[in-house]
Amino acid sequence: MSDNAHEQQADGAIAVALHHVAIIVSDVERALQFYCGTLGLTQRTDRPDLGPGAWLNIGDRQLHLMQATVPPDNGQHLALLVDQLDTAVDRLRAQGLTVSDPVSLAPGHRQSMLSDPDGNLVELHQLTPA
Repeated sequence: MSDNAHEQQADGAIAVALHHVAIIVSDVERALQFYCGTLGLTQRTDRPDLGPGAWLNIGDRQLHLMQATVPPDNGQHLALLVDQLDTAVDRLRAQGLTVSDPVSLAPGHRQSMLSDPDGNLVELHQLTPA
């Protein structure tokens, strides 16, 4: 995180940065294969044992996989920043995954969606010149 990240927050903001995101998975090993094996994240071993699950690195932030019953789709998703969206989509499709075609929903932003093995939505997000 940059040294001035806290300065970018509005005066009086309670939250100053994102620490981690937790998602529910039904099978930790299968989720690790997807997030580490397919998406290339790395597993952390220095986090506390909070029950069945795993901690992964995403840049200087973390993803917490928590094993439990996965709820039905409620629109929640994890958005991962990518440098080259088209390349990422091609790589994932070459591995047999279903990935939506890239779309631009706002100037300077492109995205594609896919699902992890438990149906959790994963957004691949690219920042582009506006």
